[in-house]
Amino acid sequence: MNTNRIKKLTPLAETKFLNLYDAEYENKNKKLSHWTVASRKDFKTLSSQYFQGAEEKMDATIIAALHNESRKIVCIRQFRIPLNDYVFELPAGLIDTGEDYEKASARELKEETGLDIIKINHERSRKGVYASAGMTDESAAIVFCTCSGNISYDGLEEDEDIEIMLFSVNEVKELLKTDVKIDMRAFITLQAFVLLGEKLFE
Repeated sequence: MNTNRIKKLTPLAETKFLNLYDAEYENKNKKLSHWTVASRKDFKTLSSQYFQGAEEKMDATIIAALHNESRKIVCIRQFRIPLNDYVFELPAGLIDTGEDYEKASARELKEETGLDIIKINHERSRKGVYASAGMTDESAAIVFCTCSGNISYDGLEEDEDIEIMLFSVNEVKELLKTDVKIDMRAFITLQAFVLLGEKLFE
């Protein structure tokens, strides 16, 4: 059982997609200290979660998809402004209000790649994974699935600069030998694809 060690939350900066807070908390020695938290959640939502026991809202979905026709894993190479460079990733996106992670996964995969989810492997998939818990409370579902269709760029937003790729096991092996920027979740998933092949999605 978790004990609430956060005593006060103060907004530092609030934007449409990202907010910054000062969290006053009690450390292991029972002394008050401060930590800067980046969050997708607005002040009301995060306060309710911290102080009123509200259920944590899942922020995003990450999609590990095997393309049914080619038997290759779906990857994207996206320009990310904080890096000022392109990075290899899995398709992903924020979960909209009223969506569950399954609907969000289907929508995001379609928008980013033009592909349609056929089946989600619920045994492999998981809600509530965290990429950088020392900086942000951002939580995601990682969804293992099969998909079908033809690659399309028609659903991309103006600010989405994405190249869509399908990689075989051997092509992933070669990619991982190169000195390219890669998202940590994509790196781990691609390593698993090299080891397990299509079994990763079964």
